[in-house]
Amino acid sequence: MRDGGPKNRTLLNKLPAMLRSGGRQKDIDAMVVILDSDSNDCVALLDKLRSVATYEGAGAKTIFRLAIEETEAWCFGDPDALSAAYPAANNAAFKRYRQDTVCDTCEILADTIHVGGAAAIRRTGWPLPGQIKHEWANRIGPLMNPDANRSPSFGKLRDGLRRLIAAPAIQPGQTPAG
Repeated sequence: MRDGGPKNRTLLNKLPAMLRSGGRQKDIDAMVVILDSDSNDCVALLDKLRSVATYEGAGAKTIFRLAIEETEAWCFGDPDALSAAYPAANNAAFKRYRQDTVCDTCEILADTIHVGGAAAIRRTGWPLPGQIKHEWANRIGPLMNPDANRSPSFGKLRDGLRRLIAAPAIQPGQTPAG
C-alpha cells in the first residue's frame, strides 16, 4: 500500500525552495514540517532536514517532526478514538501493531479497520490508498485526545506545537522551541 512514489519525492525535492521562501517571509513566525520516517534512521533524517533548513536560511523558523513509520501510527496511539471511529475494528489485527515501530503500520491499520484489509486496498489500486487514508484521518482525527495519545512521535509533535504557540515570535538568530 505504500504510495511514496515520484509525487512524494517531488515534494521533498521542493522542500529546500519552500524553506528558502518561508525563511524570507517576515510574516511567517515558524514553519512545521511533518514527515513519515518510513524506514529511515530518524536521527540521520532529522539532521539532514535541519541542515537543509539552515542552508536555506530557515533553520531558525523551522521545526521538523517525524511520524514513526507513518502518520497512521498516530491513529494507533489513541485506541479509544480508533474504536469510536471504527466500532467493528478487527482486534486481532490491532494487537499485531507495536507503537512507533517500522512494522507496516499502514497495512496493519488497513487490516484493523478496512473491509478486506490491506489486500483489498492493494487489489483495487490507486487512487484508493490515498482516499482511504484521508477517510481514516477524517474519522479518527477529530476523536483523538492529544493528551492521551500513546504514540511517542505524536507526543513530540503535540509538545513541540505547544511550545511553539507559547513562545514569543522568533527573532533572527534564534531557534524555535523544538
